[in-house]
Amino acid sequence: MNAIKYFLSIILVLAVITGCKKEVFDDTSFVNNGVSDPAKLSVLFNITQDNTGLVTVYPTGEGATLYDVYYGDGTDNFVKVGPGKNTQHTYKEGVYNVKIVAHGVNGKTTELTQELTVSFKAPENLKTTITTNGLTINVGAAADFETMYHVYYGDETTADPEPYDSFLETQTATHNYASAGTYVVRVVALSGGVATTTHEETIKVGRQIDLPLTFDDPNYDYTTSDFGGNISSVVADPANAANKVLKVIKPGGAEVWAGTTLGTGAGFANKIAVTAANSKLTVRVYSPAVGLTIKLKLEDHADGSKFVEVDKLTTVANAWETLTFDFNNNVPGTPALNPAFTYDKASMFFDFNVSGSGKVFYMDDLKMTVPIQKISLPVTFDAPNTDYTVTDFGNDITIDAVDPTNAANKVKKTTKPGGAETWAGVTVGTPAGFPTKIGVTADFAQMSLRVYSPAAGLTIKLKIEDHNDGTKSVETDAVTTVANGWETLTFNLLNNSGGTPAFNAAYNYDKATVFFDFGVSGSGKTFYWDDLKLLPAPSSVLGIPLNFQSATLNYAFIDFEGGGVTVVNNPSATGINTSTKVAKMVKSPGATYGGSFISLDNPIDFSTKKIIKMKVYSPRVGAKVLLKVENQTNGGISFEKEVTTTKANEWEELTFDYTAINTANSYQKVVLIFDNGTSGDGSANYTFYFDDITLN
Repeated sequence: MNAIKYFLSIILVLAVITGCKKEVFDDTSFVNNGVSDPAKLSVLFNITQDNTGLVTVYPTGEGATLYDVYYGDGTDNFVKVGPGKNTQHTYKEGVYNVKIVAHGVNGKTTELTQELTVSFKAPENLKTTITTNGLTINVGAAADFETMYHVYYGDETTADPEPYDSFLETQTATHNYASAGTYVVRVVALSGGVATTTHEETIKVGRQIDLPLTFDDPNYDYTTSDFGGNISSVVADPANAANKVLKVIKPGGAEVWAGTTLGTGAGFANKIAVTAANSKLTVRVYSPAVGLTIKLKLEDHADGSKFVEVDKLTTVANAWETLTFDFNNNVPGTPALNPAFTYDKASMFFDFNVSGSGKVFYMDDLKMTVPIQKISLPVTFDAPNTDYTVTDFGNDITIDAVDPTNAANKVKKTTKPGGAETWAGVTVGTPAGFPTKIGVTADFAQMSLRVYSPAAGLTIKLKIEDHNDGTKSVETDAVTTVANGWETLTFNLLNNSGGTPAFNAAYNYDKATVFFDFGVSGSGKTFYWDDLKLLPAPSSVLGIPLNFQSATLNYAFIDFEGGGVTVVNNPSATGINTSTKVAKMVKSPGATYGGSFISLDNPIDFSTKKIIKMKVYSPRVGAKVLLKVENQTNGGISFEKEVTTTKANEWEELTFDYTAINTANSYQKVVLIFDNGTSGDGSANYTFYFDDITLN
């Protein structure tokens, strides 16, 4: 609301306060202790538009108990004005320097001189300056013969009888919009006469759209660009009034190629990151009929000849469905996907190649698909975007489940029902096996599996094999020792089951199968299982994998700028990490980049594996974890990635994608910085645990 109304409200409050009886205190020596001088002085003039020259002066500031107002019309006389009050004075036409002297409770004063123009002519040569930053707008103005300005922001409501802000030529009016959009800003210059001068300007506020596109964030400008006769608008979801979506009408007379560009012709804020390996976008569509063609086109907003487009058919009527557009499968006769192009503009064509007939469509949630990773060791069932499909045989039944002792942990549940074969089992993944060979060696071939068994003394068999040649296999047994509780079973594949093939390091073991209660017909027993992994071989060499379990290796971390690492007992040997020993990082006061590093005995081999994984136990969600590798002697040769934690007070596995690392360099140091950019305080909130740094 305008500044004058704020002043009047303050006057009313102060009138009530000053009307109360006050106690008298003679000792005022305290006022100089920590009391600031008056500051942030400002003044507002309000002139009547009736050629009388009557001006109301509103002084304001911080820490002021009284103002002296000098009218600046040739005399040294002044009036005293209390906080929140004003004074009036009649001027002749002219330019005056009005001086405000603010008195503080400590006896100090601060001065401000503000030029006042009194004219009965209409303001001339009005020029405005309007800048935006997100949802914030700043307005300034200059003109001849003006005294003050009113600004209307274009989002006013009828509930406000005076929906404007007032400001002077040397001041700036600031306003925050509730949501992005297009608004008409009107600046009115006023003098002491009846006539005013007005300038109107249409502005857009809000951030440029980007993926994922949801239509729900008030900070984004969801302006769309229709062509060929289409009509689009942001409305409530027809199936969920709390969700905002885009409604597109293809009216009668619309062209067969009518469409809607999502955003303006300037495209998205960033390039749409389609590549040959990650070429899919999805969009939710609410269509009036089945079998209608929906086209999605991506292009370079600066060069329309660089584009790619894909068609999909609707399969549901009057309900939402998710359509997947794979840009590796471009429309025949159109350009193929070229990842070198800058695709930063997207357009949707509803009922493509059919003339408009009034059909109404809704769309929402345009986003890139996340590539689904194949199952690989270690198998935890917790990694996002991973295909944890398993394959039952012999009548076993395996489903996704939650840990019976920890609802936050995902596991598999296998039931061996009545009638299941004695050899019933479950293959971890599909019959195609893991994407890479299981890294067992002739010297050390051990794997472990966490099992929650209904009874002790049951045989669990683990078999690994070549998925292309089942005769190349090795299997071994372990026996449960705990009933209705978790235990970690260790399978030494060098001790193969009697009468079965021996371990052969030359074979391509890339498939794993588990047999619960092996050798016994099904009777309804239920098993939970998790964390199938390859155990690291005992080593006298400090390197990757780094798991802090050795009693002989020297885990000598070098701390810097407030970081501090020690090897301690696992504070929570549950979930995905049941190790006995882990590393503890405490970030104490120091530099924002405080951390620790450890030098390995040999350079890390990134020749074939470039994904680093690390288990982290964080006190909070959203903590940043930076993992950096460096050359042993030249810190300028390095590579780093930073990810954020998604869980608090439980173990999770973080993934650091090092595929872009320069493998021609040598990296022998591992550097860890938690909450890079923020100083630690040594508290529990800055205490982290980490373990099992592996190369995958």
